[in-house]
Amino acid sequence: MSPDFPRPRPSVNPWIIAGTVMLATFMEVLDTSVANVSLPHIAGNLSSSVDEATWVLTSYLVSNAVVLPMSGWFSLLFGRKRFYMTCVLMFTLSSMLCGLAPSLPLLVFFRVLQGLGGGALQPISQAILVESFPREKQGMAQAVYGMGVVFAPVIGPTLGGWITDNYSWRWIFFINIPVGILSLLMTYAMITDPPYLAERRKSGVHIDAIGIGLLTLGLASLELMLDHGQKEDWFGSNMIVLAAVLAAFGLIAVVLWELRKKEPVVDFRMLKDRNFAIATGAMFLLGFVLYSSTAMLPIFLQTLLGYNATTSGEVISPGGIAILFMMPIVGRLVGKVDARWMIIGGLSVSSLGLFQMSHFNLDIDFGTAMMARVVQSVGLAFLFIPINVTAFAFVPKEKMNYATGLVNLARNIGGSSGIALSTTLLTRRSQFHQHNLVSHLTPLDANYQAAMQGLSQTFVQRGADSVQAANQAQGALYGLLQQQATMRAFVDVFWVLGVVFLCVIPLVFLMRKVQPHKAPLMVE
Repeated sequence: MSPDFPRPRPSVNPWIIAGTVMLATFMEVLDTSVANVSLPHIAGNLSSSVDEATWVLTSYLVSNAVVLPMSGWFSLLFGRKRFYMTCVLMFTLSSMLCGLAPSLPLLVFFRVLQGLGGGALQPISQAILVESFPREKQGMAQAVYGMGVVFAPVIGPTLGGWITDNYSWRWIFFINIPVGILSLLMTYAMITDPPYLAERRKSGVHIDAIGIGLLTLGLASLELMLDHGQKEDWFGSNMIVLAAVLAAFGLIAVVLWELRKKEPVVDFRMLKDRNFAIATGAMFLLGFVLYSSTAMLPIFLQTLLGYNATTSGEVISPGGIAILFMMPIVGRLVGKVDARWMIIGGLSVSSLGLFQMSHFNLDIDFGTAMMARVVQSVGLAFLFIPINVTAFAFVPKEKMNYATGLVNLARNIGGSSGIALSTTLLTRRSQFHQHNLVSHLTPLDANYQAAMQGLSQTFVQRGADSVQAANQAQGALYGLLQQQATMRAFVDVFWVLGVVFLCVIPLVFLMRKVQPHKAPLMVE
């Protein structure tokens, strides 16, 4: 660190600062998933179809992704505190407008504004935390941040369903208002810009309109493709093909363009650092598995086991509680244990939980499902903090805002990719298993004949004639076949997610060791 700019020491207790930025982070991450289960209610109330209502989710993800990697540049342009408070204010006001929206087009528009306001909250919060704590306590600071980032998407669907069932879908947005106001007041009183950032602003910041345009085009098209790919049959749809072409063009062009710029909007040169590049990739896969498993498990519980939203939430919630308990422990360990071994342990334990899910069947009980989720969640708790430690270990302080933006973008894009690919895999594997199983529904199969006779006799006893009984028996067997095919498809999805985590382990060995007592180290 330059002697002209010693590490700033906050004038207030850094844990108060941690609580301040945690408020906005939790609120923003929660809104990426809280509206999912409310879509049927939103569609019905605003006289639209559920497919049309999915733009409520897509619009937020697109605008959120666009702002994430540019948060460091905007912090230089406007000042970090001013930009952060503007984002919180914009997020809070747009949340209120979302709750008041009289039509779906207006709700989608307000969600775009909400995503633009919320996109920078995660990376700026993380940068503030890193700079507010001495090195030996930064692991615990990351634990506080991690509790919001990992716990919020876990409880989001459950909280959203409970609010919608007991009050109205509009309250999933209104609850942000008091949190946003409190965050604004605390930020105004507690947060200050570091000296190096203020000095950097005095030299002026170049506005790279072409870079911003290419980045917006690439990320918006990518999010659109991921979110609507399965519903539009992927590359069977002209819209998805166009989105894929625009995404490829925009993302390749912005990388080439920004590498030539002295003052880039997104500093891709940071990926030359081995630790940062590998950790960013690991964070992508963490988001991939976290978001997709969080999306798949409730669908499995509700569609195949007949759980309602509340009960399925009770299966998932203990995993979130396990994360809350484990994060502080991990925060302490990261200052004493090599972060690479913690990452390997977390990947292994989380994979074990996913492989337990890959042995689910239609007869599993509540406790079995819950424990598998808890095991997976304990592993996740050992991933977030150590990955961040290795990512930021050798990042210069003046690049921290850029670094946190890229890492958070990787996690969010990983989440979108995970949900999209898991949904596609579920559909395709269901069709595959149904095709294989249906070959047994023939008069030549002895088991099928026996089942048909048994069910037909049951329906005859209930008052049906022989023809009706045969049709009802055949329908019941086909319904059972569909259940089994879908069950096997879920098993395949959970197995693939477990394998994804195991494949990350060899990459961890390519990381440079970070001295535990110095983690996360900022290059001086």
